[in-house]
This record gives sequence, structure tokens and C-alpha cells, in this order.
Amino acid sequence: MNLSSEDFEKIVKEELDSLPEEVISKTNNVAFLIEDYPTPDQEKKFRLGRGYFLFGLYEGYHQSSRRNLGAVLPDRITLFKYAILHESKNEKELRMMISNTIKHEIAHHFGSDEAGARKASR
Repeated sequence: MNLSSEDFEKIVKEELDSLPEEVISKTNNVAFLIEDYPTPDQEKKFRLGRGYFLFGLYEGYHQSSRRNLGAVLPDRITLFKYAILHESKNEKELRMMISNTIKHEIAHHFGSDEAGARKASR
């Protein structure tokens, strides 16, 4: 699927705005970002092989580990535009992929492991 950066950003914003208020209100100190691709360091960290894509990434201190940290930079949830577009055949699939990726990464922010994050994104 092909989509301009502006249209992709608009859909991400709409999907973020559609999240329940109780989820958004508990998502503290998080910056949502869009990048075209993961960096080589991010790919290496996750040992992504050929044909595997990283749709999103949570980087930071999940909420359950934030005790006594003091002032810290915002956590980051990054969506990787081209991986998501590659796996989406139409706008409906694109929206579902973006929504699921956001929910998955927010679950990591709340302290979920990979299995828990997968459950949250369904």
C-alpha cells in the first residue's frame, strides 16, 4: 500500500484519538513518533531476519519500574511506517494494523511482556 506521510500521520492521530480516555489518561510521559524504518541498532537489538518487520517499538521505563527515577525524558512509542504499509492491503487493514500496534506498545508501557502485549493488541 502506498500513502503519503501526511495521510499516514492523520490516520495515526485518528487511531490515537479513538483510544478510551482511561487508557490515554494513564499513558504518562510518552511521546508517539513515526519513523520510516527502524534504525540498524533497533533491528540488531531485535535480531530481525530477512522478511521480518518491526511495526512498533516501546522504549523507556514501563510504569511499574518508575519508582524513584526522578525527572526522565519521555518514553517513546515509535510506529514504523513502511513495515505497516507493507503489510496493509487497504485502508481498513492499515487502520487495524496501526491501532493494534499502538495498543501493543502501550501495553509494554504499562509493563506487559510480549505475550501480554499481544493479548492487548487483539
